Amino acid sequence: MSTLKPKGTRYLSAKRNLVPFEFGFEILNCDSQTRARTGIVHTPHGDFETPVFMPVGTQGTVKALAPRDLKEAGTEILLSNAYHLFVRPGIEVLKRFGGLHKFMAWDGPLLTDSGGFQVFSLSRLREITEEGVKFHSHFDGAEIFFTPEKVIEIQEIIGSDIAMIFDDCPPATRERSRIQKSLDLTIAWSKRAKKHHRLQSQALFGIIQGGTFKDLRLESLERTVEIGFDGYALGGLCVGEAKEETFAILEEIIPRMPEPQPRYLMGIGTPIDFLEAVDRGADMFDCVNPTRYGRNGAAFTREGLVVVRNAKYQADPRPLMEDCPCYACRNFSRAYLRHLLNTEEMLGPELLSLHNVTFFVQFVKEIREKIKAGKFAEYKKNFLKNFDPNNR
Repeated sequence: MSTLKPKGTRYLSAKRNLVPFEFGFEILNCDSQTRARTGIVHTPHGDFETPVFMPVGTQGTVKALAPRDLKEAGTEILLSNAYHLFVRPGIEVLKRFGGLHKFMAWDGPLLTDSGGFQVFSLSRLREITEEGVKFHSHFDGAEIFFTPEKVIEIQEIIGSDIAMIFDDCPPATRERSRIQKSLDLTIAWSKRAKKHHRLQSQALFGIIQGGTFKDLRLESLERTVEIGFDGYALGGLCVGEAKEETFAILEEIIPRMPEPQPRYLMGIGTPIDFLEAVDRGADMFDCVNPTRYGRNGAAFTREGLVVVRNAKYQADPRPLMEDCPCYACRNFSRAYLRHLLNTEEMLGPELLSLHNVTFFVQFVKEIREKIKAGKFAEYKKNFLKNFDPNNR
């Protein structure tokens, strides 16, 4: 049974008194059978409803898709990345354009990841110290030194509506000492980031680490909440651990994350993940899966993953998904899409990416509507019964 505040409860950041661009979060609906909830987040570039899926535009673009495509797909907020934008095009270019919104022609809300995930993904190209992280650029090998303060400054220049603290995202390891060190470092960096943050129109989210150790996750949560942020993210998941371990952490931590602020689950990206996380009270998600799978010839549907490259679709007249509103499904067959992929035409990955982004955005929106209608538990049960996580 949910213990959330009643419909219409509004929470605003205590440190922000600016009108009309005050960051805030309102809880609108609470499911009676689960911890699922809907809400609305207020930002300088407009509001977005939760639960919400954020397509990933790492370098200021969602691969293969224009902003108009994202709008048509129903996208409400995008994610970009401070590390990659610092490398290219560089902060001076973004300064000249007044930030990323104008540079990429996106007028909706933006969230920027801090570069903490690159501490994990670029492990061969970095050195971690208490002061920060020294990277050797994946682009040209140039030395880059990121501190929590510098990452805040980069995100303020980018002008994102929501900025993330710089964290140490550890690998999936059972070495407790490594996870504890990561936790302690992230807490220290979180304090420095909050102290340095100055852009009043930009929200700042904290990140909870702790690997797959439940007690360390609870410790990280408690210490992060003590610092105080506008929202809280659960990081360091889907980095190689077993799915059962992921869900165990979701069950333990999400319901304990502060109720009045948005709860962001970083890097989680399958329909099953969304359902399980929403069931436990999560509000925000991002993942590269829609465009990554699209570029590799696979499409997400209500029945499962369709690998369009497979020979059985050579003459298949059906769309990827019958009731999908995307341009690809409204106009093209599986046979044509397979032809595009096998002839290496650019249009193939573009259309599949468009379908996948539309599916993810609309799927989470549909979850939202089911919560409002009091039918989420039934919807989840029926979806999982019909969804085959294996290739089709």
